[in-house]
Amino acid sequence: MVNIKNKMEQLEQKLNEYNYQYYVLDRPSVDDYTYDMMLRELEKLQNEHPEFSSPTSPVNRVGGNALNTFEEVTHIVQMGSLQDVFSEEELWAFDKKCKETIDPLYVVEPKIDGLSVSLEYENGKLVRGSTRGDGLVGEDVTANIKTIKSVPLSLRKEIPFIEVRGEVFMPRKSFEALVEAQLENDEEPFKNPRNAAAGSLRQKDSGVTAKRNLDIFVFNIQRIQGIEITSHKQSLDLLKELGFKVSPSYNLYSDFKQVVEEIEKIGENRYNYQFDIDGAVVKVDDLKDRTTLGATSKFPKWAVAFKYPPEEKQTKLLSIEINVGRTGVLTPIAVFEPITLAGTTVSRAVLHNQDFISARDIRLQDTVVVRKAGEIIPEVLSSVEHAENSKQFFMPGICPSCGEKAVYEKNEAALRCVNTNCPAAIKRSITHFASRNAMDIDGLGPAVVEALIKTGNIKTSADLYFLDPEAINKLERFGDKSVQNLMDSINKSKDNQLSRLIFGLGIRGIGQKAAQLLCEKFGSAKELFKAKEEEISQIEGFGDVMAKSVYEYFKLEKTKELFSRLELAGLYLKEDKKKTSDKLNGLTFVITGTLPTLTRTQAKKLLEENGARVSGSVSKNTSFLLAGDDAGSKLDKANALGVSVISLQELTNMIGNEGEKMSVDIIHLAKLSRLNLSKQEEEKFKVQMQSILEMVEKLPDITSAGAIIDPNNKMTLRTDEAEHNFKREELLKNAPAVKAGCIEVPKVVE
Repeated sequence: MVNIKNKMEQLEQKLNEYNYQYYVLDRPSVDDYTYDMMLRELEKLQNEHPEFSSPTSPVNRVGGNALNTFEEVTHIVQMGSLQDVFSEEELWAFDKKCKETIDPLYVVEPKIDGLSVSLEYENGKLVRGSTRGDGLVGEDVTANIKTIKSVPLSLRKEIPFIEVRGEVFMPRKSFEALVEAQLENDEEPFKNPRNAAAGSLRQKDSGVTAKRNLDIFVFNIQRIQGIEITSHKQSLDLLKELGFKVSPSYNLYSDFKQVVEEIEKIGENRYNYQFDIDGAVVKVDDLKDRTTLGATSKFPKWAVAFKYPPEEKQTKLLSIEINVGRTGVLTPIAVFEPITLAGTTVSRAVLHNQDFISARDIRLQDTVVVRKAGEIIPEVLSSVEHAENSKQFFMPGICPSCGEKAVYEKNEAALRCVNTNCPAAIKRSITHFASRNAMDIDGLGPAVVEALIKTGNIKTSADLYFLDPEAINKLERFGDKSVQNLMDSINKSKDNQLSRLIFGLGIRGIGQKAAQLLCEKFGSAKELFKAKEEEISQIEGFGDVMAKSVYEYFKLEKTKELFSRLELAGLYLKEDKKKTSDKLNGLTFVITGTLPTLTRTQAKKLLEENGARVSGSVSKNTSFLLAGDDAGSKLDKANALGVSVISLQELTNMIGNEGEKMSVDIIHLAKLSRLNLSKQEEEKFKVQMQSILEMVEKLPDITSAGAIIDPNNKMTLRTDEAEHNFKREELLKNAPAVKAGCIEVPKVVE
C-alpha cells in the first residue's frame, strides 16, 4: 500500500510539473501521448485506491457531476474595481493628482477582459476559488476553478497562506469553436468571450466548465503570510515564481510620458493577443505610496483603467442569405463588402431573426455599421444610410433548401421549416448525430454527410448503420483504409449509452446533460416510449416545455420507425445505472466546506452512487450535512434545525468499504429531532443505540444495516437478514431488539 501511495504522489508531482510547463511557461517537455498515459495511470490508481486520492491531483481537473448551487464567500479584502479613463488628458490628470502627494513609479499592464476571481492557498495547496460577486460577497466555484489547467493546485514554493486575484478568460479560438457549436445546434450563442467565461465558470456541472478551455492571468496578491511584499512589481515577480500565469507584460516607469506610450503600444497590439483585452491598467508600484494616496468610496486613488474604444466600420450590405439549421430554424446571414476589423477580414455576420432586422431597419444595399462583438464575432449594429428605392427585408415564407412552407411557432421568434425531409436540416441533423459529444463517429464530418446524402446513401441517422462499404468507396477521397476506419467507427458507436443517442437525435430543448438525466430516469428506449409527460416533467432541471418536447417526440410515428431500425441495427438503447449500492436510499444529503480528499463534485457522485439524493440547501427534510473545513452558513442552519452533521470519514464508515463489516458512530444513527424526544429521552435512545453497536461488533456476518423513520414516528430497522418495525414508544424501551439471533442496527435515519 505504501508503494501505491508513493507511486500516486510521484505521478501527481510529475503531471503537475508538466501542466506548469505546458500551460504557464508554454514550453512542454513531454508529448501529449506520454502525458495522457501517465494521467490515465493515475486515474486508474485513484479509482482503485480512493483513500490515497489527493485534492491537488490533476485527475480532479476534469470536472464531474452537477452541483445545485454555489455557497456565498465573504471577501476579507474587498475585490474592488478601478476608475475608468478614456482619454490621454484624463491619464495626465491622474499623474498630476498622484504627484501632489508622492513621487511615484508606475506599473502598466494589459487589462484582460474576463471574470475576476479569488484563489486561496494554505501551505501551498489550493483550498478555495471564488468569484468577485459585488466585491464584498462572491460565490464558491472551487470545483470549476480546478478545471482550469493554468491554475496551480499546488504552488512551487510552500508558504503558510496566500490569496491572489486573477482574471478568468476564454481564449479567442475556444470562443470561436464554442459559438460555432452553439450556432450548429440552433442555440443562442454567447455575445463575447467575457460572457462565455462568466457563464462557463458558473456552470453547476464542472464537467461543462472543463470542456470550455478557460484560462487565467493572476495580477494581484490580496493577502499573504510568511513573506513581506513592498511593491506591486515584486508581487508579480513572486507570483510568477510560485507558478502562477501572470500578466503577459508588466513594466516599471518613472516618466509618465513612457506610461502613455506603453498604453498606446498595448492598444496597437491588442488584436495580436490570443485573448481579449479592453484596456490597460496603470498602478502606483510602491504599496506604502498606495496607502498614502488612499481611496474614494468607490475606487482606489492609486490606479486607473484606460479603456480603448471599440473598432467600428461602415460597409455595404450586398445580400442576406438564409441558413437552415438542424432543427429547421431559418437564420438570416448578412453578406457585406469585406472590411478589416480587430486584425482580420470579415464579410459575413448573423442577423438572428426578423425582429433583429426590423428593429434596425436593415435593407439590401444599405450602408451598415459593423463591429466585432468581443472583438471576435462580427455583428451588424445599425443601418446608417438606405440605398435609393430600398425596401424593407422580410424573411421568406418558404424554405430555401426544400421549398416547403416555413412557419413561426407559438412563442418563438425563429422561423422554422417543418419539413422533416428537408435536405439542409437532414445534413445538419446527421452531422450533429455523429459529433463527438453524441455518437462520436470519427470521420463522419459535414462534407462526408453531404456526399452520402447527395448520392442517396442516407436519409436518416439510422441509415448510417446499414451503409454499404462499396458505396462509401465510390466517394471522393475514400480508399479501402478510410472506408474501413469509418465502418469501424460506426459499428463502435452501437455500444454507446442511450444518453448519447438521445442527445444525438437533437430533440428540441434537450442538450447533453438533459439527455443524461432523462436516460438515468427511464433507463431504456422502451421505457421512454411509455413515459408520461408528467413523469418527465418531474426530472430535476426539466420544466413543462422540455417534458412536452420529449413526450411529443416519442409519440411520433417516425420516431417509432427510427428506433425500430436502430434496434434492428443492434444499437444498445439502454443506459447503465451508475448506482453501486442502495445503502443510502431515501436519504437527503447537503455538502458544505472543503473536504480533505474529495472535491464536492466527487462527494456528490459518491453519495448518488450509493442511492442518496444531494440537495443544495439545508432544510427540515435534510438527513445529513456532509461538512468539511470552512463550512459556513449551512453548518449554522443544520445545527439550528437539528440536522446531523458528519465528516467525510464518517460518510465512508456509513457506506462501508469492499464488504468489510460496517462501523457507524452513534452520533449519526438517528435524526433525533424527527422523534421529538425530550433531552432525557434522547440520551436514553443514544445509550440503547450504543449497546446495539457494541453487540453488532461481535456479529461478523452483518455487512449492511439501515433505519428509516416515517412521518408517524415508526422506525423500520433493516439488516442483511431481517426487517422489523417499531413504534416510537418501543424505541424508548431499555432492551435492544433481538430477532432470530440478528441485531437490527440503525445506520442512518430520515
